[in-house]
Amino acid sequence: MAKLVYTAITSLDGYVADAEGAFDWAAPDAEVHGFVNDLERDVGTYLYGRGLYEVMLGWETMPTGPGQSAEVRDYAAIWRAADKVVFSRTLSQPASARTRIEPDFDAGAVRRMKAGAAKDLSVGGAGLAAEALRAGLVDEIRLFLQPVAVGGGTAALPDGLRLGLGLLDERRFAGGTVFLRYRTQG
Repeated sequence: MAKLVYTAITSLDGYVADAEGAFDWAAPDAEVHGFVNDLERDVGTYLYGRGLYEVMLGWETMPTGPGQSAEVRDYAAIWRAADKVVFSRTLSQPASARTRIEPDFDAGAVRRMKAGAAKDLSVGGAGLAAEALRAGLVDEIRLFLQPVAVGGGTAALPDGLRLGLGLLDERRFAGGTVFLRYRTQG
């Protein structure tokens, strides 16, 4: 069975966006971006809420010519090759290829997707990830801790959720980013 993975770039104090909704501080450098790309190659389906989907749509039309870095060209190809499921009550049509819209998050349907998938699934967006974590669907949490504290905003992990974790991997990058990979233990 495929895994459901939650990956987030977060501030050291645990936020994916600051109090104003900005996340410009989260932009990965080339070393981190290349590492992310290698992790994302195993993803066959991205599960998104509307907000993150609209952010990620830029990858659908991102120029991939020689003016772009190798990491950007690589990620654009990875993203375009994957299926996307967007959970939204306000979107009626997808704005990208290989994408379908579902009005509601259905834990049973996601469980069936995992059971039938040949490649891993990735849940993106703190709100949608919170639903998947509370439903016990997430197998791994991958956090990229950025060397910044933003003092508040959108938390990477939901309040009120107690979850045991087992460390699977860690890595430090030259720019100060730290990668932590955990398996969930219920």
